[in-house]
Amino acid sequence: MAELAPWIARLYVTKVSVPADYVLSCGLFNDWACLRVQLAGEWTAQTADGLRAHDRAALLFGPQSRIMPVTVKGSFISVGASYRPGALQAMNGIKVGDYLDRLENVCTITGEGDALLDSFDPQDSPENWLRILEGRLLRLIERRRCARPDPVSAHFENIILRDPAMTVSDAARECGVERRRLERLCHRDFGMAPKQVMRRARAIDMASLLRGVAEPEEGDQLALRYYDESHLSREFTEFFGMPPRQFMATPQPILTLALESRQAYRLEALRRLEPGASRPWQ
Repeated sequence: MAELAPWIARLYVTKVSVPADYVLSCGLFNDWACLRVQLAGEWTAQTADGLRAHDRAALLFGPQSRIMPVTVKGSFISVGASYRPGALQAMNGIKVGDYLDRLENVCTITGEGDALLDSFDPQDSPENWLRILEGRLLRLIERRRCARPDPVSAHFENIILRDPAMTVSDAARECGVERRRLERLCHRDFGMAPKQVMRRARAIDMASLLRGVAEPEEGDQLALRYYDESHLSREFTEFFGMPPRQFMATPQPILTLALESRQAYRLEALRRLEPGASRPWQ
């Protein structure tokens, strides 16, 4: 995974067994674009283009500006990768902003979706799925001689993980660029303006705390990112479609898994957690 680190934030496998007629309604909310190889389950997602339905497919999900409602019927398996900001541009020439709140079949984008999907045997082990995905991504990067994402975007990513309450002007100063350049890079590599990227990061960190997948000791610090409780409730509702209390009381298993994965990446990126170590909330 270390060889992929400049381009890929995380690799993951989600495998859940439920009755064939069971329908789970939940949501997805990711800062970063994701490759999702869906090996089982009947999925729907409410996107900017309307309702999309897929079963077995290799899909590119752009980042979300707010929670994306999803459903899945029956047992499901998803093998995926989260792209770091600027990685899609470097690897495939894709403007991530074109996929904000959207998804597309990888075959439609690159013509390689069927080959990618056929690489995975649903009866195989999660460890083998991860090895297969890592190998395919590494070969793509080597074959295309992909440049690394812009270091300014990488620095701004660190800022939103560390201190998303920072002003945009201060963030630009820390990145060593003018604010206008940071604005342009954010639209290209994050798909949104920097202020919105930071507001989204604050909301996702708070959601992680409310779902019990963040460092408990961070609670007061995360709350201080907001002026008061009404400010927190208003912004949280804007991103998640419900106030914090309702969010805490509503089961969100798929979203919680995504939030936990992001928080683990965040702590690792900030060197507060060793890769593979037990997470503070476990």
